[in-house]
Amino acid sequence: MIIYVVKKGDSVYSISQKFNVSSEKIVKDNVITEPDNLVVGQALVISINSFPYQVRAGESLYSISKKYGLTLDDLIKANPEIVSPSQIFPGETVIIPLSFNQLGRMLVNGYAFPNIKNDILEKTLPYLTYLSLFGYQVNPDGTLSEINDTNQITAARDQNVAPIMVVTNINMDGGFDGEIPNEIFSSEEIQQSLINNIIEILQSKNYSGVDIDFEYLYPSDRENYNNFLRSLKSQLEPLGYSLTTALAPKVSADQQGILYEAHDYKSQGEIVDRIMLMTYEWGYTYGPPLAVSPINSVRQVLDYAVTEIPPEKILMGIPNYGYDWTLPYKPGTMAQTISNVGAVDLARQVGSFIQYDEKSQAPYFYYYDKNGKQHIVWFEDARSIDAKLRLVNEYGLGGVSYWTINRFFPQNWLVQESLYSTEKILE
Repeated sequence: MIIYVVKKGDSVYSISQKFNVSSEKIVKDNVITEPDNLVVGQALVISINSFPYQVRAGESLYSISKKYGLTLDDLIKANPEIVSPSQIFPGETVIIPLSFNQLGRMLVNGYAFPNIKNDILEKTLPYLTYLSLFGYQVNPDGTLSEINDTNQITAARDQNVAPIMVVTNINMDGGFDGEIPNEIFSSEEIQQSLINNIIEILQSKNYSGVDIDFEYLYPSDRENYNNFLRSLKSQLEPLGYSLTTALAPKVSADQQGILYEAHDYKSQGEIVDRIMLMTYEWGYTYGPPLAVSPINSVRQVLDYAVTEIPPEKILMGIPNYGYDWTLPYKPGTMAQTISNVGAVDLARQVGSFIQYDEKSQAPYFYYYDKNGKQHIVWFEDARSIDAKLRLVNEYGLGGVSYWTINRFFPQNWLVQESLYSTEKILE
C-alpha cells in the first residue's frame, strides 16, 4: 500500500498508469464520487505490492532506496535483472517494492450507535475486535434505558467480534450529567442495583463485557467512582465479563477541569481490563477551529498515560469525522460535523485544494460559502490515520478505539490492515 497525494493535472487514469493498478480499484478504495474531478492535495490509498519507477538524472539505487524507506538489499532483490547495481541510468525502470512487514497485532474497538446501517456494520466488523454499542443511559435510581441492539450483537458474534455494552451518564436532554452518578455513588444499595441491572443485560443479550463512560463527574466523586469500579469488577470477573472505561485525555495527574479531575488514570489502570482513551475533540463543536485529534496533543496525553496505565491496556481513540467552522470564529458558535469522505467531496464542490498541517498531522482546507463567508474544514485522511496508527507500535499500546464507525471510511481500514492484523478474542 502507498499513500499518494493528488497533484495538479493528475487524473485517476494517470495515477492508475503510474502505479499499474486499475482505475476501478482506486475509485472503490477511496470512495471517489467524481473520478474525473480529483481534488489537489487529496490523499489516495493505492493498494499495490510494488510499482515501477523511472530513474532520474543523478539518482542511484542507494538514493532511490532511501527515498522510499527501503534497504539497498531490498531494492536489489526486487530488481534481479539489473546486472550492475552500481550503474543505473536516467530513464531506466526500477521496481519499488512496498514493505508489508506489519508492525504487529492489535485490539480494535469501534463505537457504534444502534442505528448503524447494516451494510456499513457488515463491511466494518472484519477489522474489529470489539463492537461497543452506545449506549445505555443510567438513571439516578440505578435503572438503565433500553436500546435496540439485538441485531448488532448477533452480527458482531457472527464475525467473532466481541459486543460490548456501553453505560453512560447522559441525561434525558442529551448531555453528560455529573449529578446522576453522584446520586448513585451516595447509596450502596443503588450502586448494587445498577450492577445487578448491568449483569442482567450482559447475560440476557449475550454481551462480552461492559464499558463505563461516565463523563463530567464531580471532582469530589473521584474515589467514589474508583470504588464503584472495584465493586463492579469484582462481580463481573467471576462471570467472565470484561470491564473497560472511557477516560478523558489528560496530560498530568492534577489536571484541572470537571472533564478530568474524577478520571484517575493510575487507579483505573489497576482496576479495569481496558482503557478507551478519548484522544480527540481538541477541535470540537463549540470550540475554535483546530484539528480534531492533532498528533502533537495526542503524544502529550500518551506520554503521561503510559506512566500511570499499563500501555497494553490502552486503546487510543481515533475520530472518524471532521468539523466545518465559519470564520472568523466567534465563541459560542457551532461547527458542523462532516464525514471524512464528505469533506473531500465538499472541497471538490467548492473548488478548494486540500492542505496538510505537519505539526498536527491533519488535512484541512478553506472555502467561501454562497453568502461570502469563509470556512475552514479539519478532517482525517489516510495520512493522518497512518500517523496515529503508528503510535500504537511506538508506545506499545494495546490498540485503538474509533469514535464512531457509523460512517464507512475505507481508507482507514486499508491503512490499518497494512500496518497491523486485528486481534480476535472470540473463537
